[in-house]
Amino acid sequence: MVNKVLSAMVIGMIAFATPANAQDNVSGTVSADVVNQYIWRGQDLGDVSLQPTLGLNYKSLSLSGWGNVGLSDKDDTKEFDITAAYTIGKFHVGITDYWFNTPIDKYFSYSAHNTSHVFEGNVGYDFGKFSLNWYTNFAGNDGINKDGKRAYSSYAEANIPFALGGLNWNATIGAVPYATSFYAKANGFAVTNVSLKATKDIRVSDSFTIPIFAGITANPSTQKAYLLFGFTLKP
Repeated sequence: MVNKVLSAMVIGMIAFATPANAQDNVSGTVSADVVNQYIWRGQDLGDVSLQPTLGLNYKSLSLSGWGNVGLSDKDDTKEFDITAAYTIGKFHVGITDYWFNTPIDKYFSYSAHNTSHVFEGNVGYDFGKFSLNWYTNFAGNDGINKDGKRAYSSYAEANIPFALGGLNWNATIGAVPYATSFYAKANGFAVTNVSLKATKDIRVSDSFTIPIFAGITANPSTQKAYLLFGFTLKP
């Protein structure tokens, strides 16, 4: 299964790179976020971090790489993710290969019981005023359920974007539907992410702006709350 996923991602890269007559339709993205804390789906994964993004888009297809490295603590999470996605209208589907530097600090280790890769499928739909997304791990270093078996850990999320007070806002609620050790050892259905985020573009010059963002994230399941801040650097 893992080898098939890797092959599909390699084929995707080749598809983006080879057709000379399609190059005019390919767009690229490069950026980096600097954040005071790395909070993912309500889980605390580290302190001050740099999070670069590199991506390509061709028509309805996209391929992107995203990373995280802690700047304040050498023990912070190091991460490298590759996502392939397809969008048609307001519907999208994709596969992500997450890699973390724990428990195995080797990127090319894909053994079933000896890997830090997690493979996740996702599907979602944008209804305009809100969007819904579902994510499920299907291979790799997944969590376990109450019976000690692979949990096929899942996460569902709703997002509501809106504008208020000259800022662009996004409200999020996310939940784990059933028991898994992957999401803060959830023992069953658990709301793990209640967030409110605001973004504002700061104009530096006529041709250059820096988006800054701040937000509050609470995890009712773990009784934790975080105040977040960051900014994005991009051409």
